[in-house]
Amino acid sequence: MTKRQLPDTWLQNRKRWTALLIAVFLLGGAWTQISRLPPPDAAGGAPPASPREGFAAPDFTLELLGGGTVTLSELRGQAVMVNLWASWCPPCRAEMPAIERAYQDLKDDGLLVVAVNTTYQDSEAAAAGFVAEFGLTFPVALDRNGAVSNRYQLRGLPSTYFIDRQGIIRSVVVGGPMSEGLIRAKIEEILKETP
Repeated sequence: MTKRQLPDTWLQNRKRWTALLIAVFLLGGAWTQISRLPPPDAAGGAPPASPREGFAAPDFTLELLGGGTVTLSELRGQAVMVNLWASWCPPCRAEMPAIERAYQDLKDDGLLVVAVNTTYQDSEAAAAGFVAEFGLTFPVALDRNGAVSNRYQLRGLPSTYFIDRQGIIRSVVVGGPMSEGLIRAKIEEILKETP
């Protein structure tokens, strides 16, 4: 091999590597564009509301046990407690009497409880039996396909969202059972605010 061949071979290899790197970057960019996730399904192309404190509560419309529907956004102006639960969940069973007592005492002040049964992992019959057993008087919504649980990024049962009169999540409690004192403190804080 002569001295003249060495630089030409090195130069040819360098051009090949450069071309290969450019091709890899272009193909990688194209693949990134092709395989990206679709934009979130939300009104106006905006991302869905976050299920965290300080953010708007994700809206939903669900059928109610016994008939009718409930739409969260139509409850603006009231303090709303959204409780996701299942009949087989021991902490759900333990905290439900406290939720009912707080509801009875504070509903005339503007409290509304919406108990969202995770029907996709429970059953409508079990939910109805649970409601009868505990004598629940607030609306019980049925999340039959898990859409609300997904929107609220359900991590554990029970999960409770305390929502102010403007539809903003003020507090989130994952797990339980919650004490009646905790429930009342969170609700009364929201009720003290002017509508």
